[in-house]
Amino acid sequence: MGMQLGYTMMTEQAGPKDLVRHVVGAEDVGFDFAVSSDHFFPWLDEMGHSPNAWVTLGAAAHATSRIDLMTYVTCPIIRYRPAVVAQQAATLQLLADGRFTLGLGAGENLNEHVIGEGWPPVAVRHEMLAEAVQIIKELLRGDGYTTFHGEYYDVDGGKLWDLPEGGVPIGLAVSGEKSVELAAEYADVLIATEPKPELVGQFEAAGGAGKRKVGQMPISYGTDKAAAVTRAHQLFRWFGLGWKVNADLPGTAGFDAASQFVREEDVESSLPCGDDVAAVIEAAKEYADAGFTHLALVQIGGDQQEPYLEWTRSTLLPAWREAFGS
Repeated sequence: MGMQLGYTMMTEQAGPKDLVRHVVGAEDVGFDFAVSSDHFFPWLDEMGHSPNAWVTLGAAAHATSRIDLMTYVTCPIIRYRPAVVAQQAATLQLLADGRFTLGLGAGENLNEHVIGEGWPPVAVRHEMLAEAVQIIKELLRGDGYTTFHGEYYDVDGGKLWDLPEGGVPIGLAVSGEKSVELAAEYADVLIATEPKPELVGQFEAAGGAGKRKVGQMPISYGTDKAAAVTRAHQLFRWFGLGWKVNADLPGTAGFDAASQFVREEDVESSLPCGDDVAAVIEAAKEYADAGFTHLALVQIGGDQQEPYLEWTRSTLLPAWREAFGS
């Protein structure tokens, strides 16, 4: 099977009813899977939204019947406690009839600072994530009651009463060697937002061979290329800052300041803008060549989903199937 095509429910650019309507459209068009961001804030004020991802995914699971669903990604270390994430994942898997994958990551200060517990250094965040994943996996196995006493978390006699048959696959977002080691040990799925073959290679060498590798790539579709570039700059100029910056900025003002010198031509050169399907396929090939099995596209602009979906049906999907054989 070739690289599968995914749709992104970008919670930062649309409200919950629109997000559900769009993913129903994505299923109808023929997308293979859908991923959802899970934030408390958008990156920029101009994006304008950030509804609760889990409530929205529950509605999406009920409104769809075929398309696979995934969090991309949930941070289980501060804003959510691991036991709560496990319960949410089990419930959503039941609603989705086995179509859900729990994507996890070490999070961003932007979303986690809201509960007032501060933002630990990256090494500590990865230690917290390792503990959280152990708790989530144990609870999802359903082997009696879970009692866990770790350095960062405690669970006192936890048990999930509604568990899906077959469990919940877990994906882990990676950015470097330490996170890849964690993913190889605990995850069923590799998650990455850059087409780095070294991440896939390290994951496979450490035990991840044959497992899904899911990437994500933004595009700005539109028949007016100049307007598509302007929209991408307005809403996604933060994208090129990199994980090390994005993870630590505390609010939308920080993202605005950090991206103030990003020009429209910088955005245009970093992601496909307009309606040239060959440009999208060429950019996606970097992920296929790096070893990714799945790629979720982000269509920039919450009010641009309907024309994008129709273009996907008529133009992108046939080209995608020809290029990647999925």
